Amino acid sequence: MGGIPFDCLANPLGAVRITFERAISSGSDPKTFNGKDWGAIEVFKECLFDQNGLSQVPILDSSTIGRIKPNSLVRFRGMVQDMLGNELYVGAYKDESTWRTNKYTDVASFPMSSSSEMSMWERRLLYCVPVRGQSPWVVEASSSAAAASSVAAINRRDNWASQHGEKRRRDDDTSVDKMDCNISNHEVKGSPSSTKKMREDGLPCLASQSHELEIGETSSMQSVIPDFDTKSLSCLVKIYDSPETALKLNDVFEFVGVFTFDPELVASKDETAESDALFEDELVNLPPNKVPRLHCLIHKKKSIQNFLCGSPVIERVPYVIRGIRESLVGYLTAVLGNDGVAAQSVLLHLLSQVHARVDTVAVGKLSLNLTGFNKETVSVFGNQLNLAIQSLLPLTQALPLTVEYLNTASLAPKKDYKANRLITGSLQLADGTHLILDETQLNSGTLNSTGVENVQVLKSLMELQKVEYDFEYYKLEMSSDVQLLVLSEGKSNILPADLVLPFQPSSVGSSLNADANALQAWRWYLATLRSLPHVIDPELQKVIENDLVEARQEDRSLGSNDFSRWLTMARLMSASFGETSLSLEHWQMVKELERLRKDRLK
Repeated sequence: MGGIPFDCLANPLGAVRITFERAISSGSDPKTFNGKDWGAIEVFKECLFDQNGLSQVPILDSSTIGRIKPNSLVRFRGMVQDMLGNELYVGAYKDESTWRTNKYTDVASFPMSSSSEMSMWERRLLYCVPVRGQSPWVVEASSSAAAASSVAAINRRDNWASQHGEKRRRDDDTSVDKMDCNISNHEVKGSPSSTKKMREDGLPCLASQSHELEIGETSSMQSVIPDFDTKSLSCLVKIYDSPETALKLNDVFEFVGVFTFDPELVASKDETAESDALFEDELVNLPPNKVPRLHCLIHKKKSIQNFLCGSPVIERVPYVIRGIRESLVGYLTAVLGNDGVAAQSVLLHLLSQVHARVDTVAVGKLSLNLTGFNKETVSVFGNQLNLAIQSLLPLTQALPLTVEYLNTASLAPKKDYKANRLITGSLQLADGTHLILDETQLNSGTLNSTGVENVQVLKSLMELQKVEYDFEYYKLEMSSDVQLLVLSEGKSNILPADLVLPFQPSSVGSSLNADANALQAWRWYLATLRSLPHVIDPELQKVIENDLVEARQEDRSLGSNDFSRWLTMARLMSASFGETSLSLEHWQMVKELERLRKDRLK
């Protein structure tokens, strides 16, 4: 969009302000906007995507927050951990004869008097946290990218400011107008009368001795945000112009928006006792030990592939995929003490994901239970496998299953109505996370009510790929997509895996280090092939049906779950070779792998 006299990257609120003024000058009535976009988003999309500006936007994290100034355009990647409801705010108001907007800000840029004509708009509040279980190589790459982006953005901002001779607005303003008005979700959602009442009543809270104006309270939401973690930065994201269905709990997003944390506002709270009444809401003013805010302009959902920083460009052709597969299987075989059957099974397991749900069945999952471990062997092979998976997958977790842990852990999230927030649990995980459960430490003991409940939560995750969230008065099942690997002495009685395989190592690998190029290729392979589509030709489908009938005649214990697992393994076997259609060769490989597994179970 040519001719726009501002820089979206260095002065995002200037872009918002000018597009708003242009919309008004073209005849639009701000009273009819009702918070909807007036053309600002298209300007940012053109700047960020069409003009490749996104790479120049600094990444907000714990290492860069001290170098990024308020009202800057930033990127933040996080998982939606909690939805804090909706918030009313003064979206547009009349300053004498001029309409102005407060969209994408926490404070008004011009004084608002009690007689100002104004419109109340609505936005959503999301509490977003860094994605749990990020592997060391992901954290390292993300930190490097954040540091580089912040340096480039600071240079760009300084250049822009020197060219335009423009000071930051917060230095020019002599008064600060607080405009947030939080109301609980049940008051906002579907309740136009509450909005109408706010308008008719005028200004709920008016500071009579100054120009500063408080438009509402959020005392019910005080202290809902945990203390600032210097190693893990969370963020309060404010969402505009987006349907509720577009952002769901536990989804991972990259948010691009205006960063509004301003330590000077916090400092003024301590300078004079008179200002205390204006800063009594900790959530609105964000003191340094609380999370910052981001007013979201654009958001994009992220997948496992988006965590692969600097991954190689690999052509998905058969001979290349076969070469990567062969080297990866060789690596896993060495990690697992030269157990090739276990290596093939682990490979299929690492490629699995839920690609459909039919009634209560999560189609595509393949949980794995490796048996034959004890405390000694798990410290060797279990540790090696855990480190190998961390080096291959971007999101990994490991839980030691002990009686004490089960009796005390908070696995499922719980709603705290007093704090009005969802308290996270260990199993509130992003899709695509890999979870290792070490059952070798589970000695005899008595489970209390918490322990019994935690076992049921784990069992539900294993069987249904669902976690029950506790909302005190009711429980709500939330769908998950977590790869589960159980290490145990015998077949797990509490965690029924899809695939049970006795582990039979014959040696201990002397050197398990892989070079960087191989690791990058393997990461690309696992992240890319797991999402391939899959079909079975009608002719091969008849062959499979005949094989299933024959297997049922030979073993009457086989049921629908076994047949479903075989089909899942067939899909994964095809995917492991980069194929989207099942071949007879790959079906025969699945049958042979199943035969070898059954021989070990005898």
